Amino acid sequence: MPELPEVETVRRGLQRQTTGLEIARVVVHRARVIAAPAEDAAGFCQALVGRTVQEWHRRGKYLLADLDAGQWGVHLRMTGHFHWLDADLAAATAPCRHTRVQIWNGGGDELRFVDTRSFGQMWWVPQGLASEAVITGLSRLGPEPFSEAFNADHLQRRLKNSRRPIKNALLDQSLVAGVGNIYADESLFAAGIRPQTASNQLGHQQLERLHQALVEVLQTSIGAGGTTFSDFRDLTGTNGNYGGVAWVYRRTGQPCRRCNTAIQREQLGGRSSHWCPTCQS
Repeated sequence: MPELPEVETVRRGLQRQTTGLEIARVVVHRARVIAAPAEDAAGFCQALVGRTVQEWHRRGKYLLADLDAGQWGVHLRMTGHFHWLDADLAAATAPCRHTRVQIWNGGGDELRFVDTRSFGQMWWVPQGLASEAVITGLSRLGPEPFSEAFNADHLQRRLKNSRRPIKNALLDQSLVAGVGNIYADESLFAAGIRPQTASNQLGHQQLERLHQALVEVLQTSIGAGGTTFSDFRDLTGTNGNYGGVAWVYRRTGQPCRRCNTAIQREQLGGRSSHWCPTCQS
C-alpha cells in the first residue's frame, strides 16, 4: 500500500496538473470505488461536474481536493494510482481494463484513476460538511509526522503502557498518520531499535532518535519520489526511487549497508519486519 511519501508525491503531482481544473465530465466504471455517496456513481459524477479544483491536501494516506464548492476525497489503498493525459494522448489512448474513474476538463485533458485490485475509494463531501463527517477514517488519525504535535513526548505518552512491539505501534495510524511497513522498518534501523522491542521499554532518548529518524526517512523518500516495490507510480507513470537505497526493507539475507551483517526478517502482527541484528539492539 502506498505510504505517506508515495501519497505526498501523488498530491504534488495533482497540485501541479489539476489546480484550476474545471471538471467537465466524469465517468465511473466501477461503482464500488465511490464510498460517498455510497456506490452512487451517478450522484458522484453529478456532484463533481462543473466544480473547479482549487488545492490538494494530504492527511495521512488520504488525498483531499478543495473544490470551489465541496471536497473530493481519495484513498489509493493498495494499487490505486492516477494518470494524467493531455488531450491528444487521451484521445489516442484507450483506458486499460483496470481504469475505474475518468475525469476530463473542457479541453479534453484527462485524469484517470487506475486500480488493479479495486480497493481504492473516493468520496464527495458536500459544502458545509466537515470532511471527517463523510470520510470517517480521518477522525481516527494521529498527528502528521512533520507536525509540532508529533514528537518524543507524544510517543512516550502514547506508548508508556503498551507492551506491543514498537514496529506494530508505528503501523497504528492513531499514533502517527501515514506510516506503513516500509518506513517503519527503515526508521527503526536508522534509530538503532529492533522492531520486536516492547514499546514501553523505550526510553526518552530512544524515542527522540526514533522521532528524528522517522522524519528524516520520510523526507528522504519524498525527495526520491517514494518507493516502488509493486504498483506505485506518479501521475506521469514514473516509479519511485527510494527502494534502491533502502537500508533493510526487502533485503532479507543481504549484507547490511553499514556493517555487512545479513539482514533478517520476521513476521510481527502478520507483517514482515526487516532488521540488522548488529546495528539494531
